[in-house]
Amino acid sequence: MTHPLRIIYMGTPDFAVHPLSLLVKHNYSIVSVVTVPDKAAGRGKKLQQSPVKKYAESQNIPVLQPEKLRDSEFVETIQNLKPNLIVVVAFRMLPKVIWEIPSHGTFNLHASLLPQYRGAAPINWAIVNGETETGVTTFFIDDTIDTGHVIAQKKASIPHTAKAGDLHDTLMNLGGELIMETIENIEAGTINTIPQEKLESNDILKPAPKISKETCKIDWSKAVLDIYNHIRGFSPYPAAWFRISNDSQTYICKIFNAEYKTSQVQEKIGTIAQTKEKLSIACADGYIFPSDIQLEGKKRMNIHDCLRGFSFEGFSVVS
Repeated sequence: MTHPLRIIYMGTPDFAVHPLSLLVKHNYSIVSVVTVPDKAAGRGKKLQQSPVKKYAESQNIPVLQPEKLRDSEFVETIQNLKPNLIVVVAFRMLPKVIWEIPSHGTFNLHASLLPQYRGAAPINWAIVNGETETGVTTFFIDDTIDTGHVIAQKKASIPHTAKAGDLHDTLMNLGGELIMETIENIEAGTINTIPQEKLESNDILKPAPKISKETCKIDWSKAVLDIYNHIRGFSPYPAAWFRISNDSQTYICKIFNAEYKTSQVQEKIGTIAQTKEKLSIACADGYIFPSDIQLEGKKRMNIHDCLRGFSFEGFSVVS
């Protein structure tokens, strides 16, 4: 079955590939994909294509890569494609001159239950803040970021051991389902949007700002559960990190996975202790036991392999 909708799809990372593949699988007409320009990366500065571009080209879908979304030539190109729907997944903020073009509007998939966790990194912050539930939302784009009227939502639980990478995959699949349902309802004319202020409860709205390197630094003075969630929330990328030092050397360590124990702590916060099989770091109210770690200049490895080749004796956590 083919569909009458003419869709422009905008997205960049892996998270945006799965929904696009579902649209292709169900024979929707994707008249163009819009993604970021190729960027030089790596030691050789080779041009890297976005995951969405790679997939689109594998399906012979035309790709647009504008430097500036307000560029008159790009705007004219979009107009000439005559889309009646634009679907946005993990892309940039669109100017009104673009999102107002389609007759059926422009909607976005966001990886949270809006209005909670508006911003660039909702998956990470939901875990960092210890949430047990999140989800995905489709909403019509308006003049500000992540504030438009909600079309539909799907909920997902967050297991206590789930890391950001795990939740990413869960919400990617759930988001694909929600996009398909949203488009089907747009086609059928059965959508009923809800202003986000009507979804607000007495809970304080939590933001999801862009992540920086400093954001990921571990504060060992915090409660052990907060540190455990911090590690989960930035694993596998960009990864929680801290510095260790002895009299002559300083290293940055990344932690990708850990266990924790709440207990009375006699040692100074940040004290490192090791056995043949285990590493522990003292926090305000317990201990973190890294199980998957990467020392600066070395590859990522489990803690047993790490301790066979490196001794933490004499090292302590430094700010």
